[in-house]
Amino acid sequence: MIRNKTGVTLLLFAMLFPAVIQAQQVTSMRINEVLVINNDNFVDDYGKRNGWIELFNNSAGTINIGGCYLTNDPNNPKKYPIPKGDVFTKIPPRQHVLFWADGIANRGTFHVNFILNPEKENYIAFYNSDGKTLVDEITIPAGQKPDISFGRKIDGRDNWAQLTKVTPSTNNLTLDTNEKIENFQINDSWGIGMTITAMAVVFIGLILLYGSFKYVGRTAIKMGTRRAQKAGVENIPAKGHTEDGAVFAAIAAALYEVAEDIHDIESTVITIQKVARRYSPWSSKFHSMREFTRK
Repeated sequence: MIRNKTGVTLLLFAMLFPAVIQAQQVTSMRINEVLVINNDNFVDDYGKRNGWIELFNNSAGTINIGGCYLTNDPNNPKKYPIPKGDVFTKIPPRQHVLFWADGIANRGTFHVNFILNPEKENYIAFYNSDGKTLVDEITIPAGQKPDISFGRKIDGRDNWAQLTKVTPSTNNLTLDTNEKIENFQINDSWGIGMTITAMAVVFIGLILLYGSFKYVGRTAIKMGTRRAQKAGVENIPAKGHTEDGAVFAAIAAALYEVAEDIHDIESTVITIQKVARRYSPWSSKFHSMREFTRK
């Protein structure tokens, strides 16, 4: 009986575990950026300009928001149910999704059934699939300017502000400049520090190379000397040559004498004598014939 209860408990846990994980992941979604007045900004898949709401996955796992709810009415949490079965409702980690507030829900999954009012505050909330658990909410102040969004300065963080650089479906904080280069321009406008740094790096590299090659060379000489001594070769100098210069002079004189005895004195004058023959000796077969012994 106890085994049966344990088996049923494990079965129920296995069935409910994916739903628990999904619920925990959905709570990581955040309302990230909202544009109320869209005069000259991003257009939707119908080529229309409307206000939009951006959600951000603040977790390290993929979240399926299908079945969750978006609303602009605190008394109606289930105002816009996000359709299930759309592959694009699966939001990868640290990625964004955009919903168009055009009031025409039949245009697709990402077109909600309400609009944003540019003349007053706009309340926006995101609810879990049960329609009761509030995941995130924000009230956009009245008096928003055209084509300037209201969003988090850093994705998923709590600090909200007006963003002159509107970034739908991408990071709110983007770097347009290189901080290191700007610091060099301010602190080293003539480039003297950069030049000294570069030259120092080059010279240090050369010194390190010299030291490494010298160490390797000495090691190789020592190893060669040891091998030669093991092979029975005696009187191998450890460093350089210690012979007297007279020895080398005697060797050079001996080589000179040998060379004089071997080679004749050659003339640089070439003499060409004319041969009176009617045939060409180059093609004649006479010189190639073998002469037999005369008896």
